[in-house]
Amino acid sequence: MRYSVRLSYNGSGFCGWQIQPSDPSVQESLQNALSRILGTEISVTGAGRTDTGVNAVNYVAHFDMPEKLTVEPEVLKYKLNAILGREIAIHEVLPVSEDFHARFSATSREYRYLLHRKKDPFMNAFSWYCRYALDLDAMNKAASFLLGTHDFRCFEKTGGNNKTSVCTVHEAGWRTYRPQHSDLLGFPYVDGDYIVFTVRADRFLRNMVRAIVGSLVDVGRGRREPEWIRELVEGGVRSDAGESVPGPRRSREDSPERGRGRSLRGLRGYSLPGKTPVNFCDGTSSGTEIDRYPLRLKNPPRTDILSVQEDYKL
Repeated sequence: MRYSVRLSYNGSGFCGWQIQPSDPSVQESLQNALSRILGTEISVTGAGRTDTGVNAVNYVAHFDMPEKLTVEPEVLKYKLNAILGREIAIHEVLPVSEDFHARFSATSREYRYLLHRKKDPFMNAFSWYCRYALDLDAMNKAASFLLGTHDFRCFEKTGGNNKTSVCTVHEAGWRTYRPQHSDLLGFPYVDGDYIVFTVRADRFLRNMVRAIVGSLVDVGRGRREPEWIRELVEGGVRSDAGESVPGPRRSREDSPERGRGRSLRGLRGYSLPGKTPVNFCDGTSSGTEIDRYPLRLKNPPRTDILSVQEDYKL
């Protein structure tokens, strides 16, 4: 019997989702917990890789439970949360069809990258402090050239092992938003202080989002014209594009407070057989999900990329 698992995790203590030979991973932690509960070796498949130190919200994985075993999903959820450390929270365990796949059943993926343009001690854990004056209209015009099916090798990290660098981008653009601590606590706010880039596509290449954001920031600073993005997409290589903006990084001591960047990734839309479609990151359209993360963290990790990933259609 196949089950899906919806979880969130603080990735500051992990090398990412995928199992690595000598470092702790979320996949390994979840597999070990399931194997301990069920008394047999369990293999878990995730929606996709996350880099070292990356945080995830509403991440989806699946596993197969031997037919001879019977454990109620709610009981399994309770036991997983009891065994796993505070860094991992299990939200839901659901039976799914045998052909459901956490990675390949996804129909689209959406990433969000947050920037704040004023000094804000509450946003450093989740957003990149970008001190440059930016022209959002020019950045959105440039982003429009990303739409459609193109070869995005110009934004792919050198050495990637993808069979193809062709992706289809359905949505790309910038907008302003107001963070929760400004709305609830009165932190000084001016429209344009906080901006977010959203890009939705069928797939993403390694480092693609951070390279795109870095290039669009160059446009926003006036260093390049918006049409430069079209030229890159039509025939550029990685060295032609802009520098990547900050992303996941750990210090030698793997200390979360010294990390430079972290990302959040999660499930956006998801439908299960016989179930009403749910929006796990409710408020996606209004952007309120970016305002919900706690402001008080002990040794918080930096989070420069916020992503809401995977639309599923079964």
